[in-house]
Amino acid sequence: MRMTRKTKLFVASLLACAIGTSPAQAQVAHPAQWPAVTSGLRPDPAVEQQITAMLARMSLEEKIGQMIQADLSTIRPEDLRRYPLGSILAGGSTPPLDAPDRSPIGPWVGTARAFRAVAMEARPGHVPIPLIFGIDAVHGNNNVVGATLFPHNIALGAAHDPDLVRRIGQATAQETAAADIDWAFGPTLAVPQNDRWGRTYEGYSERPEIVRAYAGAMVEGLQGAPGADNRIQTGHVAASVKHFLGDGGTSDGIDQGNTQVPESELIAIHNAGYPNAIRAGAMTVMASFNSWNGQKMHGNRSLLTDVLKQRMGFTGFVVGDWNGHAQVPGCAKDDCPASFNAGLDMAMAPDGWKGLFDNTVREVRAGQIPMARVDDAVRRILRVKFRLGLFDPARPLADDARVMGSPEHRAIAREAVRKSLVLLKNDGVLPLRAKARVLVAGPAADDIGLQSGGWTLSWQGEGNTNADFPHAQSIYAGLAEAVQAAGGTATLSPDGRFTQKPDVAVVVFGETPYAEGVGDVKTLEFQSGDKQALALLKRLRAAGIPTVSVFLSGRPLWVNPELNQSDAFVAAWLPGSEGGGVADVLVGTADGKPRTDFHGTLSFSWPKTAGQFTLNQGKPGYDPLFPLGYGLTYAKGGRVGRLDEAPGLDAGAANTTLFLSRAAAPAPFRLSLAPGIAASKVDSATIQEGALRLAWAPGQGGAARVTGAPLNWMREVNAQMVMQVTYRVDQAPQGPVALELGAQGKTASVPLNGVIAPADGQWHTLRVPLSCFAARGLQVDKIDQVFGLAAHGGFAIALAEARLSGDPSGQVCPKD
Repeated sequence: MRMTRKTKLFVASLLACAIGTSPAQAQVAHPAQWPAVTSGLRPDPAVEQQITAMLARMSLEEKIGQMIQADLSTIRPEDLRRYPLGSILAGGSTPPLDAPDRSPIGPWVGTARAFRAVAMEARPGHVPIPLIFGIDAVHGNNNVVGATLFPHNIALGAAHDPDLVRRIGQATAQETAAADIDWAFGPTLAVPQNDRWGRTYEGYSERPEIVRAYAGAMVEGLQGAPGADNRIQTGHVAASVKHFLGDGGTSDGIDQGNTQVPESELIAIHNAGYPNAIRAGAMTVMASFNSWNGQKMHGNRSLLTDVLKQRMGFTGFVVGDWNGHAQVPGCAKDDCPASFNAGLDMAMAPDGWKGLFDNTVREVRAGQIPMARVDDAVRRILRVKFRLGLFDPARPLADDARVMGSPEHRAIAREAVRKSLVLLKNDGVLPLRAKARVLVAGPAADDIGLQSGGWTLSWQGEGNTNADFPHAQSIYAGLAEAVQAAGGTATLSPDGRFTQKPDVAVVVFGETPYAEGVGDVKTLEFQSGDKQALALLKRLRAAGIPTVSVFLSGRPLWVNPELNQSDAFVAAWLPGSEGGGVADVLVGTADGKPRTDFHGTLSFSWPKTAGQFTLNQGKPGYDPLFPLGYGLTYAKGGRVGRLDEAPGLDAGAANTTLFLSRAAAPAPFRLSLAPGIAASKVDSATIQEGALRLAWAPGQGGAARVTGAPLNWMREVNAQMVMQVTYRVDQAPQGPVALELGAQGKTASVPLNGVIAPADGQWHTLRVPLSCFAARGLQVDKIDQVFGLAAHGGFAIALAEARLSGDPSGQVCPKD
């Protein structure tokens, strides 16, 4: 059903309120206070003449088409004949056309060529203009099976090496161009100030000077030297510096939230990287979801136009983020003149592009968007396409599988791992003797997906197996290779069990993958509640085994208990595909002397308590456990005394995404069962008594419900997240079965009959989009029943887990 203008305004206002902003008085910047910059992407007179001639030939429809970008999941090449769009993107979990979720280079190349062929057709009334194909290549071309995965930005910040970052940019560009993709949505130039933010790992540092030093280097790596032309022909792609502006400074670290800082702080901290990126010739800038003092960035003319384009001299084009324009008050995903008038040149409209195209054409004709604004936007877009070389059909790297995961690129990634490791503690156990008997334990020891984190083959980095990484090496595999080459032994035991006592144990553990939204947390305590890693460390220490912890995380976390139980502790961040880089530093010679010393030092301060969310050097109350710049080495050494194990924060409300686990509802949620439902603990696929079995007696009806304090899931619905349930059917249902969510006493039910698996004794995963419940009338900004399973008649099911997830694979939205 098409929304009326009044309904669109209501929805936009509701969304604005949901993310902590309001359509208040416009927050106006003062351009004279901002740095004046000369762009490295200087307009070329000959190119500008070509653009002027092309603009004169283009219809209004073709101009508006250049200003809109659709997601690959919602468009086919033939659609371009009716809607001549200027750009396609593949969102974090969007596969190539007619291909599986995780695909190698071939289907990506085929997809790009299919769209490009239609865009360049000679047909009446059409000016052939090449598409620009964008993708989130944020730590390598992380969307393509076989690509090199570099450490995430938080690790690169610890390496303090701009030249390394430049070489990573070059390698990323080559692997992106090899997949026939033109545009990498990076680098992220956020300066995270609250480590609860789920995108902290996309920032290089809490300190603006580190971000400033890296910004130009990464842009030059991706794009080539400022002033160059035909870059795609030399294996370079367009960069997109993001997110302009203040994404790392939102209140409480809430993704897409409100950055409440004075203009001076917005300039000094959050704008730190942009001048150097513009000087390096950045071709695109991505507008941020967040607000600045209540005004959405996608609608802030004073920053997008007066500051960015005029004062700071940016000559490329501004692209929006995923339906970011829809969050501007008065707008919807298919209708937003305010955002274009504010300075947005290309709207990222993944699923609303048809309506946005039609409405924008109408609004230009009605004078709501000036024609001069349209021509300026299209000129900027065409300028980038010409300078990138998209009008030249030659693409020598495209479809060159030798580039993807090449030995040269993997060597750079391994170097980055070595240089980014930070030694927090070493009581003499490191380096490991290469001839030792080494036990390699922990859930992440042999899991390349876990060591790579979010934005890895899927948006949230979920659902990956080692088989999805054909050129990669796990941390265990790297350690085993180094130890066995010297005559030692390395035994993999994820749970830490052993038959022969080892000389030393290396335990690899940390955060599970996440990306934006899902990654926001309430506390910095690692594994609050069920501390599986800590239990493993204690068991090894009780057995008298020296223990080295390799900690994987996208932010500094409070790990005092784990530090106390470790003889050495290494912050490895999210190292990516080259686990051997960890062994390069941890494993010494046969007699235990170092082969490679530690190089990394903290680019984020490490918390002393779980409540030090805003722990930034130079700010009042700065009292870290390990300060910015901390990092031990073999040469200098250093020990850490016993640490206080009181977290300093009640973590009861920390969990907002996990609703059933280990046969219970984890805090702060509560499980209730209707009369007639029998509950018992059973083994899950991996954990003894790790699942909850629910049985409805014949003729009985009712629901099992998990409830808690109201939660706002507006962002989660917009981000296309799913309710994910891991289950086993023990007795086929004799009556109706439904999955429920509820708000303020009203539930929305999705029928599961015919959807759930049969009683085959196997564990399965069900994924139902939150939008499926919203379409059934759920009030998604006040969710207090976060999970429910209702049945009538004989039925038995075992539930291992229920949680929010960003994994879209296999999702279903059953019809009533």
